[in-house]
Amino acid sequence: MKNLQQWLSEYGESHQNSTNKVIHYLCVPAIFMTVVGLLWAIPFPVENVSPMVNWATLLLIPAMLFYIKLSVFLGLGMIIFSTLTVLFVHWWSLNMDMSVLMMSIIVFVAAWVLQFVGHKIEGKKPSFFKDVQFLMIGPAWIFCHLFGLDKQEA
Repeated sequence: MKNLQQWLSEYGESHQNSTNKVIHYLCVPAIFMTVVGLLWAIPFPVENVSPMVNWATLLLIPAMLFYIKLSVFLGLGMIIFSTLTVLFVHWWSLNMDMSVLMMSIIVFVAAWVLQFVGHKIEGKKPSFFKDVQFLMIGPAWIFCHLFGLDKQEA
């Protein structure tokens, strides 16, 4: 398995253009949130459990383990971000007229269109065309970029 710096370096190769970076800073977290929302919307087979126990929260567990394996600091950061995302989706489900599913579909499509525009500007294909695991690296790349972990050994 690649280490965090190898993933970040390889991902960064197709994210050099400043416009593409800004698009990714906005759209990657949005896509992460929509994936949580899409999973949230799938009916859970067990009744009478907390609304926080659902496909989204269960599938976040192996994702967080992936991030922790790359870096404990990254893992803790992604746990905090994921928790905030889950709380937002839960809040949306309780307070908005538009369903979580509909909101997630709309934002998901818009964010992916913008990401492809960013890659068109960049002139390079998205990294996940090479390896689907890069879909997990996008959020890590943003987190590491914000906290300077992309320039040091995490």
